[in-house]
Amino acid sequence: MRRLWPATVCLALCAVLPARAMPSTFNQVIGDALLCRSHLDNRYFHDYLTAAFGPAYKREGGAYWFRVEATLWGARVAEVMVSDDSSELVFIAAATGSTPDELQESIRAASGTAFRPRDASPFPVRVSNPGSKIAYVNDKSKIYCAKFKSQSR
Repeated sequence: MRRLWPATVCLALCAVLPARAMPSTFNQVIGDALLCRSHLDNRYFHDYLTAAFGPAYKREGGAYWFRVEATLWGARVAEVMVSDDSSELVFIAAATGSTPDELQESIRAASGTAFRPRDASPFPVRVSNPGSKIAYVNDKSKIYCAKFKSQSR
């Protein structure tokens, strides 16, 4: 029973502790990376998100997953994913509470970045000139930027 006490205290405290506030640099650091406007360094983004929101709540699909309470371009962001070192890609992604149409319009209004559908399918991936993508996730959207890792010498 004594070994369970710390876990019980943690569960009780974790339930009442408030979520960490979105840092003032979130739009510039994470937003610009999602729009493929900055260098992608998964270690940097992992450390930034850990400092801002605490440790990742899971590691799955080649990424660390962080729960966040944040907004980007007026859209609510619930999760941010950052690649781990198991993939040949370096990426950052965010799940939003907006539909792809809503997200696309709010990004255009806030940053001037335009997206175009990749094809004529009913649920197309939308791509910006720098390479950022907006994809459907059920009735919501995910925005991401992914690049191949540079070869180390």
